Amino acid sequence: MKASKLLSQLEHMGIDTVAGVPDSTLKQFCDGVQCYQGGLTHYVAVNEGAAVGLAIGSYLASGKPACVYMQNSGIGNMVNPLASLANSDVYGIPMLFIIGWRGEPGVKDEPQHVFQGKVTCELLETLAVPYSVIDRNTTDEEMDEILHEADKALKHGDQFAVVVKKGTFEKEEPFTWENGNRMGREEALEHILRGLPRDVAVVSTTGKISRELYEQSREIYGNHDNLFMTVGGMGHASMIALGIAGKRADRKVVCIDGDGAALMHMGVLPFIASQAPENFYHIVINNQAHESVGAMPTGCRQTEFSQIARAAGYRQARKLVSMEDVDRIGEWVSSQAGPIMWEIPVSLASRADLGRPKESARENKEGFMKFLG
Repeated sequence: MKASKLLSQLEHMGIDTVAGVPDSTLKQFCDGVQCYQGGLTHYVAVNEGAAVGLAIGSYLASGKPACVYMQNSGIGNMVNPLASLANSDVYGIPMLFIIGWRGEPGVKDEPQHVFQGKVTCELLETLAVPYSVIDRNTTDEEMDEILHEADKALKHGDQFAVVVKKGTFEKEEPFTWENGNRMGREEALEHILRGLPRDVAVVSTTGKISRELYEQSREIYGNHDNLFMTVGGMGHASMIALGIAGKRADRKVVCIDGDGAALMHMGVLPFIASQAPENFYHIVINNQAHESVGAMPTGCRQTEFSQIARAAGYRQARKLVSMEDVDRIGEWVSSQAGPIMWEIPVSLASRADLGRPKESARENKEGFMKFLG
């Protein structure tokens, strides 16, 4: 199935707005949206709930339903605005969902997707959202019928979901861009690890940041005992780190975040600042993109996280643009009281042979808790 053809069909249905959060299963669809030459307005939202809110506003202003795309893990973020606003028992706001199905039962996937994959269709049923599942074998005639059913639901003021299996969309023209930053992410992470004292607890965000930290920790130290990898739950690593810091005043705690993750739940920044944890340090690796799922720009490329953290009340916040400054993070963690944020602009790049953790998520948890003692 060509993403460009589907987008043209959506436009023919009267949809003129597409909003969402990128997903690797939907990479070809996301590339298609970025390269589409038609009349669709596209927004990369900070989280899936925000995309639903935007779709509601777009409909109120134009009378035209919007399309909201996401990974199935994002269903949790969209539940509140969907159930308490868009549902037909409340305002009855029509919208079409395109949902990438990670963790599909019977298909090998990463551990953070397994449970979500099992309950994806059940969640849609609970939310009273009719849906159809498509894959690479879905014919044009079958897709036409699915979109016909979707169109009927939208005209009735309801929602409809298209659940997309891996490999559904054909590769077309890929969307590519560069952010202009010179520093490599994995190199910066290596320098951070080498500089941090070994008794520092490190909490890392989902995606390639955790994978690179895992490999670098194994390479440098032969283990990753002090690293808790937040392999799912995008945007929640900083609050997990805060929870650790609050219970263990004897430990320095460093959260290594990504820009897309930090954007997803940015309200945590003033909350962290208000708690004033002196043992909390926040590093935001900023490549202005959702790089782990295809490198689509975040939609907030102008955002200066260090300035936001400073305004939110962090004790200090700085942007580090040289490796010499990155090398001093360990020194600063040892000598300065938090909360402190360091924002590090990095390029869009990762190794083709980047591996994944060999241990299970449960083993990572148990090893990290043993490290904390």
